Amino acid sequence: MRLLHTMLRVGDLERSLRFYTEVLSMGLLRRKDYPEGRFTLAFVGYGSERETTVLELTHNWDTVAYDLGDAYGHIAIGVEDIVATCAAIAERGGKVVRPPGPMKHGSTVIAFVEDPDGYRIELIQTSPPPTPPALAS
Repeated sequence: MRLLHTMLRVGDLERSLRFYTEVLSMGLLRRKDYPEGRFTLAFVGYGSERETTVLELTHNWDTVAYDLGDAYGHIAIGVEDIVATCAAIAERGGKVVRPPGPMKHGSTVIAFVEDPDGYRIELIQTSPPPTPPALAS
């Protein structure tokens, strides 16, 4: 068994696709309209669905917004350089809601960004930060 995808309901599919593909650099893997059900599914991710877990964006045509509720936590994405990633996301119009730094009560370096619907995405530094050069004596 393996995890295939996580689904988020989005109010404006085009806005969400721009965020996930242009701001977070995911690829649009597939998209299909279901006219009889009045919804569209779009799958985005960093690799093929055969090899990696992806994100399903569901747009119900008659709904423009959702209450997030208090049960939703976040989606996590591993990044090599969290500072550069946050800077790039901000340059592309993304909203960094928690800048890079160690997590509370731990040492893992994290940051949070927010998508257009208010969903939180946690960025986690996957490689150790570079060691600063030694000071000359």
